[in-house]
Amino acid sequence: MSRTNSVRTVSEHQASERDLESEQSGRVDTCPECGGTVTTDDGRGERVCEQCGIVVESDAIDHGPEWRAFTPSEKDERSRVGSPTTKLLHDEGLSTSIGWADKDASGRTLSSSQREKMSRLRVWDERFRATDSRDRNLKQALGEIDRMASALGLPENVRETASVIYRRALDEDLLPGRSIEGMATASLYAAARQAGTPRSLDEFEPISRVRRQKYARAYRYLARQLELGIAPADPAEYLPRFTSDLDLDDDLERQARDLLSELKKTGEHSGKNPTGLAAGAIYAAGLLTGDRITQGEVAETADVSEVTIRDRYSELLEALEGKQIDARSERGGN
Repeated sequence: MSRTNSVRTVSEHQASERDLESEQSGRVDTCPECGGTVTTDDGRGERVCEQCGIVVESDAIDHGPEWRAFTPSEKDERSRVGSPTTKLLHDEGLSTSIGWADKDASGRTLSSSQREKMSRLRVWDERFRATDSRDRNLKQALGEIDRMASALGLPENVRETASVIYRRALDEDLLPGRSIEGMATASLYAAARQAGTPRSLDEFEPISRVRRQKYARAYRYLARQLELGIAPADPAEYLPRFTSDLDLDDDLERQARDLLSELKKTGEHSGKNPTGLAAGAIYAAGLLTGDRITQGEVAETADVSEVTIRDRYSELLEALEGKQIDARSERGGN
């Protein structure tokens, strides 16, 4: 079969599918007068032929809301639907909760006896939202993930990913014998690595409720059992955050990226702490661009020692010098 015939066959098949959908929905997609294509004018509520202009249907039903909103805040106030489902809540946001306003539907303040009654109802409502051990486990773990993500300044998508990783571990029965806090910390660490916004294991230590050794071991266990396939941390991924905290310009960050790129070509970065390499690259880039930045400032921002910075920036400058020597040799040979 030729290419033209095969394309015609596909087009005819797609057209027949559209006709079948139109028949099932009772909607006309072809003009009854000239056979042209019919399009929908949402503003007028009409379906009009593009070729001859005949109105095929009119007075279409508007399935949208009956109110109008011009700002996001007005839209939130007038909307009568609930929040979208989210993996950050143990029930995915499908349940309801009793508010804390202590006011009735008319806006009047409740009496003291009514407030006591509502307080008791809230307690029971909160208990019934997590009835079994799995829900209670999820509720505690997801609360820990949200707390640590807020402390580390991680975005919403990282929290969602961490929640999905923890749910997978719970579904595959990987939690027995391990603490909820440790597995929650490991899930958030893995999610940050996957999203390209990594945080070092040392940065989790002040905010996690378990020791570094435990959540590091939990992360290795999760990555192996769930086959997460997380690549080794790239030192360049730490540069935007460190340069922003140090209030450095884009030229210095670009120079630091170039230094790290040259070091990767030599393979010297393998097995070294990525935060130490990023800190060393920033300090070395400062020397090359003439920006006055001290080792102490970089060490405090990256949470590494000044000795580490001195070792790493020396390696980076040696890699750059080796590149320059190779370039001169090539020019001399030519």
